[in-house]
Amino acid sequence: MTKQKTLEEALTWIEDGCTLMFGGFGGIGTPPALVEGILEKGVKELTLIGNDTGFPWIGIGRLVTEGRVRKVITSHIGSNPNAGKMMEDGRLEVVFYPQGTLAEKIRAGGVGLGGILVDVGLGTMLEAGKEKIVVDGKTYMIEPALTADVAIVHARKADPYGNLIYDKSGRNFNPLVAMAGERTIAEADEIVPLGELDPECVVTPGIFVNAVVAGKGVNWQWVWEKQAATGSQGVPPAK
Repeated sequence: MTKQKTLEEALTWIEDGCTLMFGGFGGIGTPPALVEGILEKGVKELTLIGNDTGFPWIGIGRLVTEGRVRKVITSHIGSNPNAGKMMEDGRLEVVFYPQGTLAEKIRAGGVGLGGILVDVGLGTMLEAGKEKIVVDGKTYMIEPALTADVAIVHARKADPYGNLIYDKSGRNFNPLVAMAGERTIAEADEIVPLGELDPECVVTPGIFVNAVVAGKGVNWQWVWEKQAATGSQGVPPAK
């Protein structure tokens, strides 16, 4: 059965207060049409889980800048000054993890594990409140797995069953995120007929995907297109 849906149909799963996991790093690999759709729908009070907060007007950063996010679980917010200011003002709760730990927490959630064992941060303030365990004489902290109500990913190609192929560095966190959502929505630049994807190139099998929507291309200006000349962090999209 086809999983291809309209953007409006897929967005019915994303509501105020939901936990939203996203693929992408610096906007690359973040689904632009889904981000735009969330903004237009007016969804707010989101908890985001993903590698970074993008740039102010690029990627998932647009949701942060527009004040739609209550909490973010991430590894990096340095490229989005709005996220930093909101955190300092107490308007945005931010929980940081090292990038590798965050990736593994998401992967664990996607494959049904309860958590992972890490030693990064032992002996520092990061171990406060963390449950510990000794394995083969070595102490580890237990980091619970992460899952989300909805995961949104960006693929280069998809078929109607939700099998996904990614594009170079745009792959980043997307395969992990795709596994960890109770529902996963994939935005694809191209949706091809069944049988057209090379099975050897499929990274995310359709079993992890609940909906496929057609992308319309990136609708923001990449930071390097503007920053080289002006130092700008990008500009707001035209309303």
